Amino acid sequence: MAADNVTRRLQIELMELMTSEESGVSGFPENDNIMKWLATIHGPEKTVYEGEVYKLSLEFGSSYPYKPPVVRFISRCFHPNVDTNGNICLDILREEWSALYTVKSILLSIRSLLSEPNNRSPMNNQAALLWSDPEKFRKALVEYQSVKSEH
Repeated sequence: MAADNVTRRLQIELMELMTSEESGVSGFPENDNIMKWLATIHGPEKTVYEGEVYKLSLEFGSSYPYKPPVVRFISRCFHPNVDTNGNICLDILREEWSALYTVKSILLSIRSLLSEPNNRSPMNNQAALLWSDPEKFRKALVEYQSVKSEH
């Protein structure tokens, strides 16, 4: 019964995301598995991430939406709040989680995090140190992402 509720909730969220006017984020179940999604986030305009496109994975457990999904970058992402394995330090994916959050709100929050990192809790110290100098940061970002391997 609980699995049916999770499936129904995720189907509603998929429709919300597909019919959304929001640009810059998208997501779909992977191989028709509603519990595993692939998402895409386009780097926000007028930021060091403009023009970049990132792939992410979202895995939902049977207790969703009462527990957050596991979300991580598949694409390499040089960012103060993303570690080298693609794990994301974002409060709404941990202690600030609420069942009111949706896939759309999660993806929009991650996109917002790209332009406004939390340097108080960095997962990538080099990125955190370079953040205050956009020119040096962009150079390091391009260099980091030129290594095309994915997690």
